[in-house]
Amino acid sequence: MAEEVKVIGVWGSPFSRRIEIALKMKGIPYEYIEDDLTNKSPLLLKSNPVHKKVPVLLHNGKPIAESLVILEYIEETWKPNPLLPHHPYDRAMARFWAKYIDEKCLPALWNACWCEEKDREKAVEEVSACLKHLENELKDKKFFGGERIGLVDIVASFIGFWIGVIGEAVGVELLTRDKFPKLCKWRDEYVECNVIKENLPPKDKLLAFFRARYESASQSK
Repeated sequence: MAEEVKVIGVWGSPFSRRIEIALKMKGIPYEYIEDDLTNKSPLLLKSNPVHKKVPVLLHNGKPIAESLVILEYIEETWKPNPLLPHHPYDRAMARFWAKYIDEKCLPALWNACWCEEKDREKAVEEVSACLKHLENELKDKKFFGGERIGLVDIVASFIGFWIGVIGEAVGVELLTRDKFPKLCKWRDEYVECNVIKENLPPKDKLLAFFRARYESASQSK
């Protein structure tokens, strides 16, 4: 019996796109279901009643929520084209950096883009400290996963693509070549990979979305 794989997501969500990238890298066919977070579908609420968020992976009718959990599930369920290295230590380190990106880097980056101007300097300093750790971890590797894209690279998609678009929308540049040359080189290589490029949201549409959000937020102050 053929496996049934569905992804509930939102077109502009970096978390939804992580799941699509991983499935594409594994060569797993799936059905994508677009949801509306302003009017959440019964399917989303039933599939993720705790957080009520995207993404959700439905595998043969069974729901799995939270993008890092889903990525681990995909890795354990479909073995070809592994997202994690073979050695247990290297796997642990990949999980460490994936968690670091989600728990430290993403909140700092988001805050630096959307905070009040008076708080910007401190927020940018926090971002710089986070990105410096990633810069040091990259060393001279092409990707965080070595010569091929792995779990950490997929989790870092927000840094590779979204943060540049949001920064352009709000007028803040956080990832610069003079401060983070290795991260910028990684970003350039990453977004040019076919499997990544084909599974990123259209830049113009994403930019328009965040510009509208920024203008709305500015008018409400």
